[in-house]
Amino acid sequence: MRIVLLGAPGAGKGTIAKLLSDFDGSVQISTGDILRNAVKAKTKLGLEAQGYMERGELVPDRLIMDIMEARLQEPDCAKGYLLDGFPRTIPQAEELKKLLTKLNMKLDAVINIDVPKEVILDRLTTRRTCSNPDCQEIYNIKSKPPSPDGKCLKCGSPAVQRADETVEAITKRLETYNEKTAPLIDFYAKEGLLKTIASLSSDEIVSQIKEAVK
Repeated sequence: MRIVLLGAPGAGKGTIAKLLSDFDGSVQISTGDILRNAVKAKTKLGLEAQGYMERGELVPDRLIMDIMEARLQEPDCAKGYLLDGFPRTIPQAEELKKLLTKLNMKLDAVINIDVPKEVILDRLTTRRTCSNPDCQEIYNIKSKPPSPDGKCLKCGSPAVQRADETVEAITKRLETYNEKTAPLIDFYAKEGLLKTIASLSSDEIVSQIKEAVK
């Protein structure tokens, strides 16, 4: 399947993408991952992106689209791909549409995962992440806690609360999402691709997505 996953931070896009990938082999793609991989591989585009990132500047859409074009043509995308957190803005959505036309591809659906704000706040403020950069295992102090002394169960490093997962930071992230990314819901509704799923069950969301792309 070829789908875009929309949803606020904490809506569960990453979890859903992994379940769908396990289902049919579609590849989960996020801009963060492809940027990091391009930088790590020292490709020409990656080195250009690294310059922006090291200066603390946003990587321009032009460069993101060039990296995305290269990524979508890699062999593992032949079975399908799940765009997680991309596009983020209307201009990116318009550029993605042009890119897919150029590559003779088309989306099967755009899935909007609709989760109440209070649930997102609870999910993210209770999340803990292993501080070991080579591990990064995710925990939740309610549903999947680290060890009693706050250590990662895999590598023993401290499991910490990220700076962007405090109530204040999450509220700001949600405001940014509503301002810049939520308009994509209308964009894709007009394209006839949108399906909104209001559920907190990962299995139910995956079931509805499978039904939507039949």
